[in-house]
Amino acid sequence: MAVEYGNGVNMGSVFDIKLIPEYLVKLIPAIPTTLLILVSALFCGTIIALFVALVRLYKIPVLNQLALVYVSFIRGVPTLIQLFLVFYGIPSVLLLLNIDISRAPALIFVIVTYSLGMGAFLSEIIRTAVNSVDRGQSEAAYSVGMTSREAFVRIVFPQALLVAMPNLGNLVISSMKETSLAFSLGIFDLVGIGKVIGARTFHFLEIYIDLAIIYFVMCFILEKVFTRIEARLQSRGHKPITNHMEEKWA
Repeated sequence: MAVEYGNGVNMGSVFDIKLIPEYLVKLIPAIPTTLLILVSALFCGTIIALFVALVRLYKIPVLNQLALVYVSFIRGVPTLIQLFLVFYGIPSVLLLLNIDISRAPALIFVIVTYSLGMGAFLSEIIRTAVNSVDRGQSEAAYSVGMTSREAFVRIVFPQALLVAMPNLGNLVISSMKETSLAFSLGIFDLVGIGKVIGARTFHFLEIYIDLAIIYFVMCFILEKVFTRIEARLQSRGHKPITNHMEEKWA
């Protein structure tokens, strides 16, 4: 029996718990699209983050100021607004250069948006993690004959990675949840498919329960993965080089 509220909106049939597993099966095929957005954004965002982090760590003139503006902008503008800015803005700007990308798949603009967002936040995680490593570590590495590259790869990077891992895990999990906004550009991800099913059946509550279950499970798995990685890094015992020197001469 359909239920109609005072505003005239048909809210569908009465809640039916039996429909939850039925709709869950229909939503599962959309998981790869959601994961594609996340993995693509993580890959491209990491490249952006490394460049931005290096610019800020070495305080390269002009580029450092541009990097600050970029990070501040991403931090201060909601993801949904960023999606629309990229989706409508990039084609408009390129059209001025006689480049028409209006027919490009919306998924590309979604990935670009999340890559930029991932790059900004990840660059701050990298910068903070590297700065957390005592500069004396690098100096000690140089004193035992290591080059700058060797000092970073063997001494600074392992310690910085351990510091960054909890924040990196939080960022990836947060980005996973934010991919739910991709439906606003017509992407048939989990939420997009859920909207389609809801529009046909009006059983929105059952669908949202399924979506909550799916996102919870995926985020739970990611949390366990990053917890395992962090534990493994700690078990490997990345010690400061000064400790190694003390052990050597003890």
